[in-house]
Amino acid sequence: MRTAGYAELGAFLRSRRERIQPEEVGLVPGPRRRVPGLRRDEVAQLAGASVDYYNELERGAGSQPSEQMLAALGRALRLTDDEWRHLFHLAERPVPPAGSAASHVQPGMLDLLGRLASTPAKVITDLHVTLVQNPLAVALVGDHTHFTGRHASFAYRWFVAPASRAIYPEADHDAQSQAFVADLRAGAARRGSRDTEARSMIAELREGSAEFASLWDRHDVAFRRRDRKRINHPELGLIDVNCLNLFSEDGRQRLLWFTPTPGTDSADLLELLAVIGTQSLTERS
Repeated sequence: MRTAGYAELGAFLRSRRERIQPEEVGLVPGPRRRVPGLRRDEVAQLAGASVDYYNELERGAGSQPSEQMLAALGRALRLTDDEWRHLFHLAERPVPPAGSAASHVQPGMLDLLGRLASTPAKVITDLHVTLVQNPLAVALVGDHTHFTGRHASFAYRWFVAPASRAIYPEADHDAQSQAFVADLRAGAARRGSRDTEARSMIAELREGSAEFASLWDRHDVAFRRRDRKRINHPELGLIDVNCLNLFSEDGRQRLLWFTPTPGTDSADLLELLAVIGTQSLTERS
């Protein structure tokens, strides 16, 4: 499909690509570069798209990009809030609501995430939707960015998809359930009664999970700012980590990173994890 809007979309993508230097997004610039900013193949790599598909977008051709692809391009190009909305308008897609799986990740969050190359880290929403992970986070807990709809929320999967709990030892499940519910209550209250996304998810969980309903009726409330977790890794076994959170100004997003728990062998295991990477990682969700 070719329209004037798509031609403008291609021009906009090209202009944003040309203003970013490779080192700003964790790429090695190399000795010879014939173009200003990023190359097309580098943007495609960062967004998880094929080079041919991205080339088509810049030419204003090809099919209408999906919501997920637009979100990935916005993150790859470090778009501001206004630029991110403009991108969706040019692609004739509705702007996703804050907190959804296609939410705009604030450039400051992405910049900090990029600086944590030696630490497992990710950006999640207040409803526990994973927006972006660095490679070490994928190696540690699996890829949580491919889920869609309600299942994009790990808190939702925790209560309706029992297999998702395998990431933690069974002895820790009760504590994790309580923490999820208290955190969701705090987040939903901050969003306010008019927010349909949080309200509808909580209603579904109350109906679909007796455990969630029971915990919700206790009215416990607490944001998850710091946790100690034991993570089951399929190759390295149990890894004991501290989980730290940095909240965005509006509280809708948080940068979450894992550090080894002092007095354990987790530091050595995380170093080994960096070597193993995701080469033989089985998907865990």
